[in-house]
Amino acid sequence: MESGIPKQVLFSDVHEYRSPNYDIATLLLNRWSPRSMTGESLDEAEFMPLFDAARWAPSAYNSQPWRFLYAIRGSEHWDVYFDLLSEWNKRWATQAALLVLIVSKTTFEYNGEPAQTHSFDTGAAWENLALEGARRGLVVHGIGGFDYERAREVLAVPGDFAVEAMAAIGVPGSAAELPVELQERETPSDRKPLDEVVIEGTFDEHGAREDQ
Repeated sequence: MESGIPKQVLFSDVHEYRSPNYDIATLLLNRWSPRSMTGESLDEAEFMPLFDAARWAPSAYNSQPWRFLYAIRGSEHWDVYFDLLSEWNKRWATQAALLVLIVSKTTFEYNGEPAQTHSFDTGAAWENLALEGARRGLVVHGIGGFDYERAREVLAVPGDFAVEAMAAIGVPGSAAELPVELQERETPSDRKPLDEVVIEGTFDEHGAREDQ
């Protein structure tokens, strides 16, 4: 059997851009980060399953350090969340159905000691959320361009939580509705070759191989 996944099982907007080295789950390839959304609302029953998927992620001591704060488009909280975004991200996120702030608890609840993997664990929960969104055909786009300190202040994030990222969730729209410079980027991205990111042995041995 030829390795890789047959193109016909991938979303039509993905198969031209992504080809795995091995036979991996199609859902992993179908997940990408478009920006174009219609501005349509989502019912709670349509977006809460994404958060439900997130809560089943693994974490150290099953501490589940992640917390997801969100604002629905048109709600009393929307402008507060939207104003946190950089001007660049405001250009496209204005059409999202909801905006999410992702934070993580930096200490363990059971003993108050530092939780070294709080960000790592919360990243696992985020990936679950994003994959469930992809499975349901929704846009789920992670955002790093926002005011972290202001987010902590205006959303009353406690001091023992780290502000990790934001995300926009919505109904897929047409790339033609985006600003021209964003239209050109509205395609699934490829990934680095495996031999650039998977290292047998020590990291310095990897660097030596790259220099050869």
